[in-house]
Amino acid sequence: MSCLETIQAYGLRAVGIGERLLPREDFTLCQQFTLIGSGMIWNIYFGLVALTFGFFLATALAVGKASPNRMLRKPAEWFIFIFRGSPLFIQFFFGYFLFLSLKGVHPFFDAFTAAWLGALIVLFLNTAAYSGEIFYGALLSIPKGDTEAADAYGMTGWPRFRRVIWPTMLRLAWPAYTNEAIFLFHATALVFFSGFPAWQQRGDALYYANYFADKTFNPFVPYPILAMYFIILTLIVVGIFGMVNARLNRHLPQNVQKKLRIRPNLIR
Repeated sequence: MSCLETIQAYGLRAVGIGERLLPREDFTLCQQFTLIGSGMIWNIYFGLVALTFGFFLATALAVGKASPNRMLRKPAEWFIFIFRGSPLFIQFFFGYFLFLSLKGVHPFFDAFTAAWLGALIVLFLNTAAYSGEIFYGALLSIPKGDTEAADAYGMTGWPRFRRVIWPTMLRLAWPAYTNEAIFLFHATALVFFSGFPAWQQRGDALYYANYFADKTFNPFVPYPILAMYFIILTLIVVGIFGMVNARLNRHLPQNVQKKLRIRPNLIR
């Protein structure tokens, strides 16, 4: 089988398109690049969807935690504390067994035991908690002059939040939020090594890298390939978030604008 035929057979295998059986012998470099790259579809899916929906929940959590109303503040504080205080890997296990228990109660919860939905919900809640704390810190750092200017213009309520507070919060929080986005995409590699099973061996990139490492007894080929894919994905995320950062700071003079500096979390 040529490399082109391998790509056609396994390029979309992770989502159920193409050859069903995994290669059993004579593992080629092309097969490893293709299947690990195919698994990256799941990593991108988990990261992109969780980040998109988590952004809005994080904003609500930050506003709730900064609220003087105890009924809004306490639930936001406890939500952030629980999801930031426990390891993500453990959250996957608890999430899977919770959905498995609910599955026995009603058939509606059948889909929640699958990784595409159940693991996505866990990632969504986890990133919302971390991002909510980042946005909360940014809310507290908003210069008083900005809010006083909004008050002077007679802005109150939603217009004040939408036109003054929210854009300033994003501008202050964006560098740290970029690091959270990078970490989230890296954390997607944990999905199929937690409680959520890979149906018909349709796993993510790490799932296939681990498969080749076990079959060839040589981890020094598939894992560097996996690392290369994640480095490329990280560069894409940094580029996109950098453009958004430039957009958020477009009103500032060029000599005042701060370039986005990525400081990856080594320990979390």
